Amino acid sequence: MFENSDQIGADSSRRTFLKTSSALVGGVVLTGVSARIARGAHPGGSDEIKIALIGCGGRGTGAATQALATKGKVTLWAMADAFPDNVQACLDNVNKAVERGRRDGDPLFKDSTVNVPAERQFSGFDAYHQAIDSGVDLMVIATPPHFRPIHFDAAVEAGKHIFMEKPLATDAPGIRRVLATNEKAKEKNLMVAVGLQRRHDPRYVETIKRIHDGAIGDLICTRVYWNDHGLWVRPRKPEQTEMEYQMRNWYYFTWLCGDHIVEQHIHNLDVGTWIHGAHPVMAQGMGGRQVRTGKEYGQIFDHHAVEYTFADGTKMFSQCRHMPDCDSEVREHAHGSKGTLDIDDTAGGLIITKDGKWKSPGPKLDNHHQEHHDLFAALRDGQIYNEVQYGAESTMTAILGRMATYSGKAVKWEDALKKGIDLSPQSYDFAAMPSVVPDKDGFYPVPVPGKFEVMKG
Repeated sequence: MFENSDQIGADSSRRTFLKTSSALVGGVVLTGVSARIARGAHPGGSDEIKIALIGCGGRGTGAATQALATKGKVTLWAMADAFPDNVQACLDNVNKAVERGRRDGDPLFKDSTVNVPAERQFSGFDAYHQAIDSGVDLMVIATPPHFRPIHFDAAVEAGKHIFMEKPLATDAPGIRRVLATNEKAKEKNLMVAVGLQRRHDPRYVETIKRIHDGAIGDLICTRVYWNDHGLWVRPRKPEQTEMEYQMRNWYYFTWLCGDHIVEQHIHNLDVGTWIHGAHPVMAQGMGGRQVRTGKEYGQIFDHHAVEYTFADGTKMFSQCRHMPDCDSEVREHAHGSKGTLDIDDTAGGLIITKDGKWKSPGPKLDNHHQEHHDLFAALRDGQIYNEVQYGAESTMTAILGRMATYSGKAVKWEDALKKGIDLSPQSYDFAAMPSVVPDKDGFYPVPVPGKFEVMKG
């Protein structure tokens, strides 16, 4: 339906892929079983992979373009979004990207095809059903996070391979549904990739392997940050219903995006849980709205600070902030008994101990694109992998943190997963009312720590 915050298009990293094919990385486990999509598996020996895109915003546009710019024949066959204008804008941008790639002589676009006539352009809340049933092999799901469990379930039911963006839900009931659906996906031997792209960056993989091998000794704590200046706002238009306004401005409503601790900071939390090798068992924290207080910002906080505790007693300290004119930091740190780690997308990993410094080798690459290289290469080799478990645990880690900051109370993982409140609206229709509505002055209810309830019973 709309873009996620990290809007990244295909870039020069695709050329690097042609020189050195990357192994699957980042905790991805290959089962070694035959996939339905393998070279020559289609009638006539074709190894074409047809994809359908659900969610035609900026991130959906980027993901579809990156999927097309992989080795082998990929066809964008169908598109779906809540809004028809999003479908058209996305289609135009993908076509331009493919044309530009061919004009520039990029060999990864040589076999790319965009074949989405009007009869395979779908819109509305139920458009995903039509896209799934359009005769495709793989679904690219890039809708606002609330819809991920619904669309994942439908794609698995239809037996489709799946790439779905992070996060995997916005509440605990959504996570439970994702985990249940994933058991069906594994039974059906379906590929399921999740858009936590740092898991596919060789610099992250090598660095964290070294941490797990004891490079900084016993882990004491991690620190993870996504502090920056904030994102887009889409002003209300007079003709919009309340549901349409919230759908258009989805980033600022917890039921749709999960708050920015879930939608965006999940990347850093995922790296933290990856380093710890587990999910936390408890969280406590604080947050609120200090700068971004206008009605146009819906109901989400502009800052969160969370202390996570793991079963072994180690800690993860988390910050995320959307405030202009403040310091920005998007990176992760680890502290051990023998040294420290700093790591981010730009510089890679730096381990410092009394014996010296180690820096992760290899150039910076577009890890958003790399995850698609890995996905399509695995399918063509007849391999299946599934990234849902860590994707769901990292999403729930973010939800746990939000529950702690919204409530102002310490929240246990087990309680949060079992008792977390369902944020879903009663129905999905542009004439229906969402699960949160404004007051007479147009302001939305904002969680008040100490008063806001995050669990039932």
